[in-house]
Amino acid sequence: MSKLLGEVRNTLRVRHYAIETEKSYVQWIKRYILFHKKRHPTEMGKLEVEQFLTWLAVNRKVAPSTQNQALQAILFLYRKVLNIELPWLDDVVRAKRQRRVPVVLSHREVAAVLAALQGKYQLIGKLLYGSGLRLMECLRLLVMALDLDRHMLVPTSGCSSMSQPGWHLDNPDSY
Repeated sequence: MSKLLGEVRNTLRVRHYAIETEKSYVQWIKRYILFHKKRHPTEMGKLEVEQFLTWLAVNRKVAPSTQNQALQAILFLYRKVLNIELPWLDDVVRAKRQRRVPVVLSHREVAAVLAALQGKYQLIGKLLYGSGLRLMECLRLLVMALDLDRHMLVPTSGCSSMSQPGWHLDNPDSY
């Protein structure tokens, strides 16, 4: 198996795939081989690929994107490394996308969360809530970017010549 995985790595590198893609593909190919009790992929085909992908969806309950990543790794193995074209995989049970219901807090719940925070964490929470900034945008703010007297954020890139018009904070006294 290690010789085959070495070939996979070499093929990925020759084609300039990202190192994270290489790690992921090698991991999926290894799981595929181990799932079929270390049989060589040349001894397997469409049926075994469908069994593995269906097992991922049904037994492991993976996300559709995870199942698709495993499929792409296995297709890469067969097409680019082993030079074997697989027939179309019609009988794969596809992973179902779970619906996520967004969570919206009431004004009272937000106030309770912000009241439970202390110090710099409370300031960060209030800035996130009041300005609509993303977390990393908020954490990267410079101290000079806050104008507390006018209730404004003045984004800067670190030099004053790059300053932009500011954002008004929504009634910061109500937090």
